[in-house]
Amino acid sequence: MSTRFSSTTWTRVAAALTLVAAGAAAHAAEPVKVGLMLPSSGTFADLGKWTVDGFKLYVQQQGGKLGGRPVQYITLDDESDPSKANENANKLVKRDKVDVLVGTIHSGVALTMAKVARETRTILIVPNAGAGEITGAMCSPYVFRTSFSNWQPGYATGLLAAKKHKTAVTISWKYAAGDESVQGFRQGFEKGGGKVLKDLSLPFPGVEFQPLLTELATIKPEAAYVFVAGAGQVKFVKDYAAAGLKDRIPLYGAFITEGTLAAQGDAAQGLATALHYADGLKIPRNEAFIAAHVKAYGTTPNLFAVQGYDSAQLYDVGLKAVNGDTKKKAELIKAMQNAKLDSPRGPLTFSKSHNPVQNFYARVARGTENVVTDVVAQNLADPAPDCKP
Repeated sequence: MSTRFSSTTWTRVAAALTLVAAGAAAHAAEPVKVGLMLPSSGTFADLGKWTVDGFKLYVQQQGGKLGGRPVQYITLDDESDPSKANENANKLVKRDKVDVLVGTIHSGVALTMAKVARETRTILIVPNAGAGEITGAMCSPYVFRTSFSNWQPGYATGLLAAKKHKTAVTISWKYAAGDESVQGFRQGFEKGGGKVLKDLSLPFPGVEFQPLLTELATIKPEAAYVFVAGAGQVKFVKDYAAAGLKDRIPLYGAFITEGTLAAQGDAAQGLATALHYADGLKIPRNEAFIAAHVKAYGTTPNLFAVQGYDSAQLYDVGLKAVNGDTKKKAELIKAMQNAKLDSPRGPLTFSKSHNPVQNFYARVARGTENVVTDVVAQNLADPAPDCKP
């Protein structure tokens, strides 16, 4: 049995196909709006710049496109100020109509961004802030993280320190990131047979470390763990060495030398850290990434650049799965959560809470590099027991 179509029917079909093709072409030409809500001033300004540069580098490598669509960046300085976070995030979502939010460094700001993303059903990619709640109790289908939970590097550093020491004291800024990092260190250190004697802290972003260093010297632990960031980590490392503690009480800190070795100078040499990236990581993807970053910006990239790079790479995976159609959020999100990224840090996948599953490396500061010496933990995932997706 054959079916015949009249010339009128064929004309209608052709017209419909033409409209679909025209619509697809128009859609592909329309830019995807990326809202970069990161610090460009204050304590975390340098970290924000590294992150943005990494994100844009990936886009440049895709011919200036994500998911086949050109990219329009809408940038906003979050000032690392949680009190402004709700207004700023809503500006990007409701006024500027961004398709995706990317941010930020400060955990307090990121928590509010996650709340806005969940309420407005806007995809958020967190390229640094490690607040456990983001992929814990506040986890959402719309929220992804390409960095770490604060627990992860703290836990890995605890495992590293426990290989050589039995007692430790922690020093941190008193805010969400500091508290969770210290908790992770304690769990890793105790799992390795160590004992944390005391937790010392000061308000964020204070840098008057001397009273804490004096107390640390009095306690005399075998090791110390610190969590401060940005400009604070430069001063801490220098103050630690100046106090004569560097050779007496070995210092550990997941981020303490990340991106700041040149500024820290001799005071940082030999410091041990554990993170999910290292300058000496000899894998083809990382070597190509470093070369591309040097060519684009004239600087050797660090962890923050990697996290920005992978944020763009993750969103690109989602957009390609839906042929650039940002309205197909369910399909886009599914592709992102199933993504297996070839990252400069090594293999990168995502847990049920959309937190990275990744390797953590033992590193030592040599010259201006944090050189990998071993793998502390493979495919480390945050258990995120409070996440109910």
